[in-house]
Amino acid sequence: MAELLLVRHGETEWSRAHKHTSWTDLPLTGRGEEQARALRGPLAARKIGLILVSPMDRALRTARLAGLEDLTVESDLREWDYGGYEGITTDEIHRTRPDWNLWTDGVPSAGPDHPGESPERIGDRVDRVLARIAPELESADGADVVLVAHGHVLRVLTARRLGLPPAAGALFRLDTATVSRLGSEHGRPAMVAWNVGSESISGQGATASGVTPAG
Repeated sequence: MAELLLVRHGETEWSRAHKHTSWTDLPLTGRGEEQARALRGPLAARKIGLILVSPMDRALRTARLAGLEDLTVESDLREWDYGGYEGITTDEIHRTRPDWNLWTDGVPSAGPDHPGESPERIGDRVDRVLARIAPELESADGADVVLVAHGHVLRVLTARRLGLPPAAGALFRLDTATVSRLGSEHGRPAMVAWNVGSESISGQGATASGVTPAG
C-alpha cells in the first residue's frame, strides 16, 4: 500500500538557532548535510514513485544528498511566509508579545513581497499539493510519494491529510532531517510513523529527538 513520506530538510544555521526561516535561502550546515546523507539507506529501501520538493536550496540539497532522483519542484511546498518575523526566534517575539502564537495570531507583514501567511492560506497551498498527489497514492502500483520541504508547511499538510483544520499542525512537532509516514487504516488516512530518525524510516519503530526550530 502506498504511503506519503514527509521529509524535513537538514539543519541550517537558522534552524539551529531556532530562527523563523521561510524565503531566506540558507544552505545546510555540515551537520545538516550529514543528516541528509543518513537518510539515503532507509529511503532506498522504499518503493518510491513521485517526488515533490520545495524550491528552496535547503530542501533540494537534502533530497539530493538523500539519494532521491527525478525530483519535481513544487512551489506550494515553500515554507510558511513569516513576514516581519523572518529571522526572529519565538523567544524574541515573546519579549514584546508574550502570548503570541503563530498558529492563532499569524505574523506581521514585511511588505508586499512578503506579507506573511495565515494557517488558512497555508492550508490552501497544501490542499493543492494533496489534490495533485491523490492519484499517485491511489495507484495500484503501491509506490510511495515523497515530499521534501519544511517544518511548518509539512505540519499543516499533515493536519489537512488527516482531515483536521490547518491550525492543528501545531500538534505535530517536526525536527530537521526526519521522515514521517502517512498511510491509511480501513480506507482512511492515518499516521504510521512521525518524526523518526534514519534508523526507523524503513518501519522498525519511531524515535523523536532534538528541538523544533522553524523553517
